[in-house]
Amino acid sequence: MRAPGWPAILSEGPVTVRPLRLRDASAWVEVRLRNADWLAPWEATPPGLVMVRETWAQRQSVGVYRQMWHRLRQQARIGVALPFAVAFQGRLVGQVTVSPIARGAFNSAQVGYWVDRDFAGRGITPTALALVVDHCFGPVGLHRVEANVRPENAASQRVLAKLGFREEGLHRRYLAIDGHYRDHISFALTTEDVPTGLVYRLRENTRRH
Repeated sequence: MRAPGWPAILSEGPVTVRPLRLRDASAWVEVRLRNADWLAPWEATPPGLVMVRETWAQRQSVGVYRQMWHRLRQQARIGVALPFAVAFQGRLVGQVTVSPIARGAFNSAQVGYWVDRDFAGRGITPTALALVVDHCFGPVGLHRVEANVRPENAASQRVLAKLGFREEGLHRRYLAIDGHYRDHISFALTTEDVPTGLVYRLRENTRRH
């Protein structure tokens, strides 16, 4: 039995969101290594000295990708994660991961995302995130999607603001980054916030501007 809404391929113009593939390993590693300065300040890592001593390159290897892929694939099968690759004109340029997914009365999930710096500012991340959130509120059947961003991450906050995510508060020492717990701002949307969908909202905003 498959989890609701998985697997799925979503697209809007030149942006496609699809399941991560094992054969994405080399492309994923190339993008991640090239974007070390761009991505490392925002990447979650377990706290403690062991992870801090590992270099960025050690955490972005083909072996690490395969371990991540197998773990996320298993989580997707049981419905607790949606691990998507983001492609622009067929090229892997980022990732959107919905995890963890909680069912029951909560019926909610968290979403994280990143994009190749060379492709930032082209509307790829807002489009990919809009596609994924609409999918979560549609076939996946969630009620709420939350994103947590460091206060210093202005670029990520602009993406969420563009999509109309609501700021809900500050979580003190919420998530470990570079081995230390950092404050994060919580943003969220519920199905009631976007009755016509985020992709539709994004299209309308683009037309107005």
